[in-house]
Amino acid sequence: MNIGLYQSASALSALERWQDSVSQNIASSQMTGYRKRSVNFSAQAAGELQGDTRTRVGHDAGQPMLFPKVNTGINFVSGETQPTRRELDVAIQGTGFFEVQLPDGSRAYTRNGEFHMRADRTLVSSSGQEVLSSGGAPITLVSGAGEVVINQDGSLFQGTTSLGRLAVQKFSDNSRLVPAAGGAFVPGDGMAPEAVEKPELLQGYLEGSNVSSLREMVDLVLISRAYEANQKLITSVDQQMQKTLDALG
Repeated sequence: MNIGLYQSASALSALERWQDSVSQNIASSQMTGYRKRSVNFSAQAAGELQGDTRTRVGHDAGQPMLFPKVNTGINFVSGETQPTRRELDVAIQGTGFFEVQLPDGSRAYTRNGEFHMRADRTLVSSSGQEVLSSGGAPITLVSGAGEVVINQDGSLFQGTTSLGRLAVQKFSDNSRLVPAAGGAFVPGDGMAPEAVEKPELLQGYLEGSNVSSLREMVDLVLISRAYEANQKLITSVDQQMQKTLDALG
């Protein structure tokens, strides 16, 4: 069995997954609060090479066959904060996620603080999900009560009217969060959110994605070159095998 042929084929599959992640990062690089999809590789043993002791010393006999293994994840490093001067834009400084309610009643968590007012004056995310207060209820703005003020701790006011406090939640292990639509996340099985005791929010600011478009473009070039190299290796091995078969008749 030609191990190099199988290893190169496995490498092509791994490179395709890397390219998918890079493409998604580039497409979402301008999305507020988006978190970069990361990919790293490790070697995975997939059996042993069985040497024929009758015909070879077999220095590789009993050695494991190593194939590339793709490990995907999400980079939760904070993005750059940019001023917008919109009163319903809010950025989280440090740890935490805003809590929003999905149409089916379940909860999702996002760093995207680009909020809007729905026709019924309910505060919603840019994707239309209801933004929840620390008490777990949607936040409703008051008609004619004036400008909205959002304090550092997440408390909302219109004039002297208190509208509640934005829920800012955290998780013990962000790596277990599952990506959802619009750059949001839903907790994995058995995960429960924990309120951030002293959140630090900035009104009139938004947190950008943590994707470097230049870095992703460089990765695309590396992927292309590695893909081409493995394709050439597969072609070369295939030609050598064909020559061997032709010689043997």
